[in-house]
Amino acid sequence: MNTADLLKLTQWLSPAFPVSGFAYSHGLEAEITAGRVTDAATLLAWVEGVVRAGTGRSDAILVAAAMEAEADLAALGDLARALAGSAERWEETRDMGRALATTLAAMGEGCGTPRAYPVVFGAAAGRVGVPVEVVLGLYLQAFAGMLVSAAVRFVPLGQTDGQKVLAGLHSVIDAVADEAAQAGLDGIGQAAFGADLAAMEHEGQEVRIFRT
Repeated sequence: MNTADLLKLTQWLSPAFPVSGFAYSHGLEAEITAGRVTDAATLLAWVEGVVRAGTGRSDAILVAAAMEAEADLAALGDLARALAGSAERWEETRDMGRALATTLAAMGEGCGTPRAYPVVFGAAAGRVGVPVEVVLGLYLQAFAGMLVSAAVRFVPLGQTDGQKVLAGLHSVIDAVADEAAQAGLDGIGQAAFGADLAAMEHEGQEVRIFRT
């Protein structure tokens, strides 16, 4: 692992990378609107649940699987679609994955085939010389950061409170990254039912800021 490899990964995961991550809340907007996430403490609990038992963990396992040299990316893409608990959740991972694939291909870093976001990212990350646990940690931090950023804008929370929440998730991210690196596809699964229901609830909101 060298600095150039880490810089490459952090560029792909940066909020400035054109996958429009700022436009998605993963159902969090519905939680905030309903008054279930109202401050830093409730945000921390919600994001931790999604990372530990929801999309965070399952997507990390998909990333690890896609990093393998002989990975069946089409099958992983189908699995990612099956794991999407609602139409908006599929829209989120599909559209971010398409944008990531298009941009990486333009940079000479991929074939441009549109698939679910963690599959596209994992396939590209597999060609970079960074250990899988580090890749997953960076991926999960970027995912958690996207959710925290949505809450900072919509709760609203102060920037400092947002950064405290993200810092409070570091041990969780580290643990989930280590677990996901070893779990294999047989260990995949989700149990963040409240987050799934929030994503479904968001589909019917008449006024909303975020796409999901």
